[in-house]
Amino acid sequence: MFNPILRVHGTRSTNQNELWSYGTEAQTLLASYDTCRYRLLPYIYSLAWMATSQGYTPMRGLIMDFRTDEHSATIGDQFMFGPAFLVNPVTDPGVDSRRVYLPKAKWHDFWSGSSIKGPRMVEAAAPIDKLPLFVRAGAIVPMGPEKQWSTEKPEDPIELRIYRGADGDFTLYEDENDGYNYEKGVYATIPLHWDDAKQTLTIGERKGTFPGMLMERRFQLVFVRENHGAGITAESKPDQVVTYSGRQTSVTP
Repeated sequence: MFNPILRVHGTRSTNQNELWSYGTEAQTLLASYDTCRYRLLPYIYSLAWMATSQGYTPMRGLIMDFRTDEHSATIGDQFMFGPAFLVNPVTDPGVDSRRVYLPKAKWHDFWSGSSIKGPRMVEAAAPIDKLPLFVRAGAIVPMGPEKQWSTEKPEDPIELRIYRGADGDFTLYEDENDGYNYEKGVYATIPLHWDDAKQTLTIGERKGTFPGMLMERRFQLVFVRENHGAGITAESKPDQVVTYSGRQTSVTP
């Protein structure tokens, strides 16, 4: 799930590899992670634009983001997925926890919203349906609606999860979803900035346009805390809803 491209490949005697071909229990598990992947498409697509426009690496060894942390250079089984997510794979069968190194930062548990400060080692719970997953303070994570395929519905509303505890920036990127017109400048970006001292989120002026672009959209702002803005499902009680038409606006919790 937390790879730049998600594909299911392999050879099985049934000649099937679809998520629903592994039995009911596995299908429930895989479909849950697949739902999370689809909800994160605005984030992932923006990372793809960063790779194209800036030479960015979406899947990152810890030392790439924590260069002064010598211990990060020794960690070979954890990685950052973009600037927000610390991913901790579980590859041993039958385990329900694993040791996780948290570099120096404030971290939020994706599944619970609770926070913890690094640097430290922790024993993270790892039930099969909840990969140990932490989000760095200062992260702004755009999440779209649940869907069955990428263009089933517009990315509206977008839930903006703000993980407080540090300043942060993210640029939301959008285009026609297919073709090469983006190489000709046919795309749009929306800069997002979180000022932790002022507790203010600034949704900047949109730049660019493309055919089919939503001229007006809704941002559902969620300031993550314990049991609020946690897990895969959209938060039922967002802190604020902003109607955005391309002009800069600032909001506070």
